[in-house]
Amino acid sequence: MPEEQLPVLLPKDVDFSVVGKSPITTSKTFVETTCPCCGGPARRETDTMDTFVCSSWYYLRYSDAKNDKMPFAKDKVNKWLPVDQYVGGIEHAILHLLYSRFFTKALRDLGLLDFDEPFKNLLTQGMVLKDGAKMSKSKGNTVDPDEIFENYGADTARLFILSDSPPARDFDWSDAGVEGCYKFLNRVWRLISSNAQNITLDYKLNFPLRKDNDDLVRIVHIAIKGISNDIANDFQFNTVISKYRELVNAIYDWCGKKTQFDDEDKQVVSFAILTLIKLISPVAVHLSEEAWHELGGQSSIHDEKWPEWDENLAKASSITLVVQVNGKLRDKIEADESSSEEDLKQLALSSAKVKEFTEGKTIVKTIVVPKKLVNIVVK
Repeated sequence: MPEEQLPVLLPKDVDFSVVGKSPITTSKTFVETTCPCCGGPARRETDTMDTFVCSSWYYLRYSDAKNDKMPFAKDKVNKWLPVDQYVGGIEHAILHLLYSRFFTKALRDLGLLDFDEPFKNLLTQGMVLKDGAKMSKSKGNTVDPDEIFENYGADTARLFILSDSPPARDFDWSDAGVEGCYKFLNRVWRLISSNAQNITLDYKLNFPLRKDNDDLVRIVHIAIKGISNDIANDFQFNTVISKYRELVNAIYDWCGKKTQFDDEDKQVVSFAILTLIKLISPVAVHLSEEAWHELGGQSSIHDEKWPEWDENLAKASSITLVVQVNGKLRDKIEADESSSEEDLKQLALSSAKVKEFTEGKTIVKTIVVPKKLVNIVVK
């Protein structure tokens, strides 16, 4: 088109209900035109814009989606962008990511925004496989998520997808795996409901606690620290979910040793289960919300503050010290984690089992690996 005839406006008489072709082809006023060179009848090109033209800047429009005067206001796009975290498949490594960088830098040069890169961080997710092959519509090996939601719920689907492997690796869909995740969530629900009468939202832990209660509190703090760090560390949700299982097992074990609950027990179980609900809420979104309200929560669980751990309590209260004589295992001793190397050395030397192999012999040296091992060398 000659420059004086630009811009060519897109038509409004378009039928968007058509299937199998671009809706713009239904507009006669757009398609049937006059050739600018010879003046004869002509058909206008209907493939007006490459897919990546839209996908290269749509995230900018989100910051000011109702603006009918310009694509976006500069102050709003500078406030919200760049994107903190981009998650995409390997096919996004070129094309979309490449074009979006080009658009962002071009718009920066035009003075429409102030940042250089569209995304701060990229996580390339793995493919979903079925029977060893990439799941795709063309291969007919897809799983209908609506069936999973209907039979097991969305929480189960989310839990299984996240639990199978690190997000950057491919994972194989397994019906048995889905069933296992469903059973785990039911186990979590039973743990919450069976202890509901002992749970109070305004619990208070009064230290020092009895040893069994202190041990559970420590396990919860260790879980908070581990889960928080795993989420922050490249979204390692598979290890997060294994820690959910460990925490649930620990609470079940603790409950199984109780014939009745005194006030201290009620405060501890409240702390443990309410913390579990908060920790599991990013994955079991619906279960955690339902449980929270069943226990008396008024606002959404997702508006609650994320649990914090106490560094002193997030350490194991004891360690298993391996004791060797001339490199051979002779004893295993429970020791306080805060014990000094000298304390561990003396603890090992005082072991009755160790004395059987050291009495009447000369101790050449004692090697201490802190929190792990003492090796006594004799001759």
